[in-house]
Amino acid sequence: MAPIRRVWVTRAEPGAARTADRLTTLGFTPIVTPLLTLAPIPGALDAAPSPDAVAVFALTSPNGVEAFAPLIPRFRTHPVFAVGDATAEAARAAGFTDVRSASGDIHALARLIAAEAPPGPLLAPGAREPAGDLPALLPNRPVQRLPVYAAFETHAPPPEPFDAVMLHSPRAARALASSLAADLPRAASSGHIAICISEAAATPLRPFDFAEIRIADAPDEPAMLSALGKPAAPV
Repeated sequence: MAPIRRVWVTRAEPGAARTADRLTTLGFTPIVTPLLTLAPIPGALDAAPSPDAVAVFALTSPNGVEAFAPLIPRFRTHPVFAVGDATAEAARAAGFTDVRSASGDIHALARLIAAEAPPGPLLAPGAREPAGDLPALLPNRPVQRLPVYAAFETHAPPPEPFDAVMLHSPRAARALASSLAADLPRAASSGHIAICISEAAATPLRPFDFAEIRIADAPDEPAMLSALGKPAAPV
């Protein structure tokens, strides 16, 4: 397999720019063409419960932190359990003072909450279409999902040329699969490598003819970058 040089970054902004910077530092050539765009849901924060009705927060992405940010001053001392280190960092930067990271996926988050969170109702501000079902993973705790942002497909065509494509979420992978199924050029998959954050992100791509689908060893961007290997030498 030829080394990778040009990497298609499909995630939404502002995360796409951060990923591009990391790729450049590692010697890759990023191509930022997001398949998703994010937007806050109008009026979503009006449905938030009062602080005394919440015991614990569960946060599953920096995007959820950003969308919930206007209300954080009311809840800043509440215990926060974040899915990973990037989300935990965003929560601290936004004003939460008691933040713990599961350093993993939603299953790791559920295990951490079950083991360490104080009793009481849990509030989970996040995407309208979450990547996982946290309430199902915590059947013994009241969990209120609060959709605060939504992801929309951009229907952007694949850039050319590229060697690998990074999929940071099952939602982005479904957007790519939808584009491929709509008869976009075979070059969008054929001969290329897909770097997926999880098996759930890889699953929508299985029917297509990627040369290789690599799943990160951990559900985070450092592991995805590691899966790229060393960059090809500049031409």
